Amino acid sequence: MARLTEQEQQEIIRFIEAGKPLPDKYRFLLFDDKREVELVWNGKTNEVTNVVLPFQTIEQVDEPRAEKPEDAAAQADLFAMDNRGRQLQGWTNKLIWGDNKLILSSLKSGPMREEIERQGGIKLIYIDPPFDVGADFSMDIEVGEDTFTKRPNILEEIAYRDTWGKGSDSFIAMIYERLVLAKALLADDGSLFLHCDWRLNSALRLVLDEVFGSNRYVNEIVWCYKDLGGGRNTNFYKRKHDNIFWYSKSEHFQTNEIERATLSESTLDRFGQMFDGNGEITYRRFKELRPTEFATRASQGRVPENLDEVFLSKSHGRQLEDWWIDINPLRKRGGSNYVHEEFFYPTQKPERLIERIVKTVTKDNDLVLDFFAGSGTTPAVCERIGRKWIAADLGKFAVHATRKRMISVQRRLKAEGKDYRAFEILNLGKYERQHYVGVNPDLREEQRQQQLEARERAFLNLILRAYRAEKTDGFASFHGKRAGRLVAIGPVNMPVSRLFVEEIILECRKKHISKVDILGFEFEMGLFPNVLDEARAKGIDIAPKYIPRDVFDKRAVERNQVVFHDVSFIEVRPHFKANIVSVELTDFSVFYSQDSIANAEATLKDKQSKIVVEKGQIIKVSKDKDGILTREQLTETWTDWIDYWSVDFDFESKREIVRIQNPDTGEWEEQWTGDYIFENEWQSFRTKKDRSLELKSVFHECAPGRRKIAVKVVDIFGNDTMTIVDVNVGGSN
Repeated sequence: MARLTEQEQQEIIRFIEAGKPLPDKYRFLLFDDKREVELVWNGKTNEVTNVVLPFQTIEQVDEPRAEKPEDAAAQADLFAMDNRGRQLQGWTNKLIWGDNKLILSSLKSGPMREEIERQGGIKLIYIDPPFDVGADFSMDIEVGEDTFTKRPNILEEIAYRDTWGKGSDSFIAMIYERLVLAKALLADDGSLFLHCDWRLNSALRLVLDEVFGSNRYVNEIVWCYKDLGGGRNTNFYKRKHDNIFWYSKSEHFQTNEIERATLSESTLDRFGQMFDGNGEITYRRFKELRPTEFATRASQGRVPENLDEVFLSKSHGRQLEDWWIDINPLRKRGGSNYVHEEFFYPTQKPERLIERIVKTVTKDNDLVLDFFAGSGTTPAVCERIGRKWIAADLGKFAVHATRKRMISVQRRLKAEGKDYRAFEILNLGKYERQHYVGVNPDLREEQRQQQLEARERAFLNLILRAYRAEKTDGFASFHGKRAGRLVAIGPVNMPVSRLFVEEIILECRKKHISKVDILGFEFEMGLFPNVLDEARAKGIDIAPKYIPRDVFDKRAVERNQVVFHDVSFIEVRPHFKANIVSVELTDFSVFYSQDSIANAEATLKDKQSKIVVEKGQIIKVSKDKDGILTREQLTETWTDWIDYWSVDFDFESKREIVRIQNPDTGEWEEQWTGDYIFENEWQSFRTKKDRSLELKSVFHECAPGRRKIAVKVVDIFGNDTMTIVDVNVGGSN
C-alpha cells in the first residue's frame, strides 16, 4: 500500500465496507505492473478443475467385421491379435463420450496419464470447437426421402446454454479452461492447432497467447476456399477463409519437413516431356533430352555420380506458406470432394486438411488428441496414416457417427491388408453433484451449498409434478411414488449411470422394495440390459423411462400432456449349424417423442410442413394452400428406426475393469465394475451412400457349451439399446 496516497487508501476502505468492487485503476496500483497485455472477460478465474473420474470401457472394436472364422486368424498375424480378432497388446485408441472438461482433467491427473506417457505423450492436439454462436446440437436425420431435425437432448442443450447462452465471454471462459488442461496434457515437444473463423479469431489468439505465451506462437494459417456453386451477393467482401492457430508447448517442438506445393505451370511446361510415370526426372533422362543444359550443370558441379538420381519431381515445388488455397471444403450437396468422406456435419473439415496438419508435427505411431471430435475426421485421418488417437465429444450422435466412420476405415485397411488398431468406446464414470446441477463457482462454500440444494429441490419437484407422482421422504435414492412404484430421478445434465442404479438396487434390498421407475434425460451407453437383469434376479422390477423435453413446458405439465417414454426394446433370433451361430434381428420397438401431431397442426401456416415424432412414429404433417391438413407416416416398418446394429458372440468373456485411487495409499487399484465389455465382432449399418441394412449376421464359429450373445442396436438418433440371449452351442436351445 506504500504507493497509495492516503486519499486512495480511504477510498479503497469505503468500497470494501460498501461491498462494492474496486475501480479498475486499483488493479494496477495494488499489484506489480507486469506491463503485459491481459485478456479479461466476465467470470474469468484461474481455477481449473482437477477432478478425476474413472473411464468405463463399454465397447471394443478389434475386428471390423469377421465374415468367416478364418478372417480373424488372418488378421492376428498383422497386429498381435488372437483368433477372435482381439488385440492382445499395445495401445488401444479411445473414443470418449462426455464433457470434455472432465475428460481432459481425468486424462491429465488420472491413471490413464501413465499409459499416455508410455506412448511418448500427446504430440498433437487439434480442435475445431463450435465457434459459431448459432451452433447447437441439432442434427438433420434422413428418414426416407425427407429430413427430420432432431433437437438436442437436455445434456447437449445445457452444454450449449453454458457455452453460448451468456454471450461470447462464456465461450471464452469455456475454451480457456480446456486450453489450460490441454497444454498440461501435451508432450514437451507437442503442438496445438486450433481451428476458428472470423467470429472469434481475435479473442482466441489472445487466449492462446495467455495460456501458451506469445513466444510459443508458431503460425496463423489462413485456409482459403471458394464459393462452390456460386453463393449469394453481399454488401461486404465475402468471408472465405478460416484461421488455424499453431502454438507449441516449448521452443523445442517436433516438426517434419514442411510440405511443398507442386511445381509452377511454367516449370511443368518447360520439363513436361521429361517426367516419367512417377512424375520424376532423372539426370540420365535429362542428359538424353537436354545435352547442352546437362553439360552446363556438369561444369557447375551440379550432377551426381549416379545419373539415375532424381533431380526434379512434380511435387517438389516451393515450401508451403501460411495461406492454403489448394484444399476445398466438403460440399453438402452433389457428393463429396474426397474419397471415403461422407458428409456428417455442416462444419465437417476435409481429411486432406487434417492430414496436412497431422503430418507436419507427428511421426508414425505418435499420439493425437481431438476433444471436439464431431464426425471423427481427426481419428479417421490418424488411423489411415498410422497415428494413435484419442477423440472425445459430448454429443452421443457424434460419438456414434465417429464409431461408424472408424469401422469403415478399419474395413478399408483390412481389405488392403494393412494394420489397424482396436478402438474402445468409453464413458466417464462417477460424477459429483456439483458437476450436474450448475452452481455458481464464485459463491462462498456455504452459499454454493444452499444454491445447490435449492436447485435440486426445484428440479425434482418439477419432474415429480410432470410424472404425476407424489413426493416421498425418508429414502436415500427415491424422490417420489406413483401407482405402487417408487420413483428415482436421474440428474439433469449427466446420464443415469450404473453407479446410480446400483445404489437404487442396494436400497431396494435393504428396505424390501420391489417396484421402481427410474426417470432420466439420458442413460449411460451400455447400461442396459445387464443392470436390469441383475435387479430382476434379486426380485426388483426396474422400469427405466426417458424424461421428455416437454417437462419444461409449463402448459404441457398443467394439462398432463407430458409423456415419459420407455427405453427401446430389441427382439432377436439365434440360428445354429453345429458349432456355428448366426443372429437375426427380428424386431425393434421405439417409444421416442419430439413435439406432437396436435401441436404441429395447430401452429402450421398454409403451404408449410413439419416432421414430428410421436410415440415411436415419425409423421410428416402438411398444410396446403387451402389450409387442408394431411399426415404422412414416414416410418413404415420397425427397421426404419435402426441405423446400426452389432453382435458380440461371447459376451461376458471380458470384464470391465476401472482404476480407482485408494484414498489411504494414493495408489491406483484395479476394480471390476461387475459388468462386461461389449466386443463388437460383426456389424451392419447405414451410410449416406448406402441406406440398406442386413438383418442377419454371418455364421460365427463358437466353442461348444452355454454362452451369452449380446446384440446392440443404435437408432437413427444415436441412442443405443442392448439385449442378451442365452444359447447352448452344439446342444439343444
